[in-house]
Amino acid sequence: MTMKLVKKTAEYSIFKRGDERYAVKDANKKAVNGEEKVRILLAEELVKPNLVARPVVAEVVEEAPAAPAEEAPATDAE
Repeated sequence: MTMKLVKKTAEYSIFKRGDERYAVKDANKKAVNGEEKVRILLAEELVKPNLVARPVVAEVVEEAPAAPAEEAPATDAE
């Protein structure tokens, strides 16, 4: 997979991969991932933040059942 250099600074280099995604390498040529990578790509305006609010899932709290109802005594029908 070939990567094209998009931008190079003293701290990092940004490449565009063959699948149209970005790769970031630090000055020591080690891959930068996670929040650090996202921060760099946002600062360079290469990606846009997704500001769509995710739906809030209401937490369902199940109550413990009340005391068990007393059962009628069993009768022997013979």
